[in-house]
Amino acid sequence: MSFHSQVIYQIYPKSFYSASDGATGDIRGIIAKVPYVASLGVDWVWFNPFFASPQRDNGYDISDYYAINPDLGTMADVEEMIAAFNAEGINVMFDMVLNHVSTEHEWFKRALAGEREFWPYFYIRPAQKSEDGSFLPPTNWESKFGGNAWVRFGDYTDEQGTPLYYLALYDRTQADVNWHHEPARRALFDVVNFWYDKGVRGFRFDVINVIGKDTVLRDAPAGVIDKTLYTDTPVVHTFIQDLNRSSFGPREGTVTVGEMSSTSIENCVGYSHPKSEQLDMVFSFHHLKVDYEEGQKWTKVPFRFAELKSILNDWAVGMQAGGGWNALFWNNHDQPRALNRFGDPQRYRAESATMLASVIHLLRGTPYVYMGEEIGMIDPVYEGIEDYVDVEAHNAYDMLREQGVSAERAFEIVVSKARDNSRTPMQWTSEPDVGFGTSTPWLAPAVTSDAHTGAGISVADEERPGSILSYYRRLIALRKEHEIIAEGSYEPFALNHERVFGYERVLGEQRLLVLNNFFGEETAISVPKDYSAARVLISNYEDADEQVALGVALTATADEFQLTLKPYQSVALLIG
Repeated sequence: MSFHSQVIYQIYPKSFYSASDGATGDIRGIIAKVPYVASLGVDWVWFNPFFASPQRDNGYDISDYYAINPDLGTMADVEEMIAAFNAEGINVMFDMVLNHVSTEHEWFKRALAGEREFWPYFYIRPAQKSEDGSFLPPTNWESKFGGNAWVRFGDYTDEQGTPLYYLALYDRTQADVNWHHEPARRALFDVVNFWYDKGVRGFRFDVINVIGKDTVLRDAPAGVIDKTLYTDTPVVHTFIQDLNRSSFGPREGTVTVGEMSSTSIENCVGYSHPKSEQLDMVFSFHHLKVDYEEGQKWTKVPFRFAELKSILNDWAVGMQAGGGWNALFWNNHDQPRALNRFGDPQRYRAESATMLASVIHLLRGTPYVYMGEEIGMIDPVYEGIEDYVDVEAHNAYDMLREQGVSAERAFEIVVSKARDNSRTPMQWTSEPDVGFGTSTPWLAPAVTSDAHTGAGISVADEERPGSILSYYRRLIALRKEHEIIAEGSYEPFALNHERVFGYERVLGEQRLLVLNNFFGEETAISVPKDYSAARVLISNYEDADEQVALGVALTATADEFQLTLKPYQSVALLIG
């Protein structure tokens, strides 16, 4: 079965389920929930890292790729987990963080201890001198987590006595690996091969398009954004081709996806075109920046629907034209819940959740489901910045306060964008402890009841007909049942409509029209007359057939009819 017809489920292990009554989820907790994951009908499970780590960046600061975080389990537990999923016909995908390692990693510790053969594993550079003779970091690049991207490399200096720094584009304890250094590169490839031999068949490569820094690093000139100097550079494609040839490429049954930061359609076509021999698909994030003000994450403004629709359409059209493949998603461990951003969790939680699901699952690409999304989980309601654990949230709050933003407004902004919003414990029940396995989880749970209906927000509450969960199961099954969803072409539809994102999928004589109302009011849309006799393949309102029939009966002309969509309604009409 091609990954075109498959669906991938993402588990954030720390927050999934605790089988040991610990503060965090664990591997044995995941094993206990294998039957639930299998009931969804998904084909793959992607895990965020559970390797040995000081946890400065929730596991993305890896100190040993070959060891398991003891708080989460053992190697034997991981092997049992892989076998348990495989027994259900589900493959596993591991998160490969190969752009940087923790400063607790053996390579960095040996470099810091003075073993010069390990210095080329990292970007270690001398400081610059300012006009007044004082020392400045080697470049003016900014860390993704705030502040300068360079950190003093112990007390070392160069031959002229100039202090040395190492590059850390993310947290200061995450040292960027120098992919130009072949021994470092080969050692990373060995990691992928080790886990393949353990039964892992899927690999998600973290921020893989920033591995291509130049050998000579320079300041970003005035007016130039620094990340353009190291993102999507030509050598990234060369490095990924080497990764492909040296690890997963010659192996059977693999699926790969690259997380691409601030990328372009052109580059992502290159990364994911089958003939490029790089990756199978790519994550891009432009559609999740439509609620940024002037491109700045730490702001709070309503999302711009026209821009969202334009981005989704441009990427669908552009990737199709170039032969690339999109990884489709709304949610992950780094994003606030999409329901809070693009839906209405107060009045139309179920309708918003199922509409958003339809948008993704019926598009051209491979859908990803982030744990809790399938039960309509929403952001937590915390009282103060101390309730957040993530280093990025605290850094952002401090930055905003330093900029003169009031404490109340700074907190309000962090609440809207914090990564911890999606990292709250998976809600197995709507009890106060959410059935997580402990009453004191590492992060406080999110909201457990629907503000409008009072219904519980949990797996237990969702195991009923007509729920969000059953809708997700149906969407996942439809991709396997209908080739038009997996392999059909994409065509834009009604791009100028102010409230509806629509598109058509086409395969041979079949056509599938997907209409999604992104707002909490009814809206009418003109539909080609060909669809007057269409079958409703799926809708998040039960009376969609009657809606179509009524629209045809009352408004049909020779060419079209008017279909009135209810708040946050999605409907897919199939002909042929």
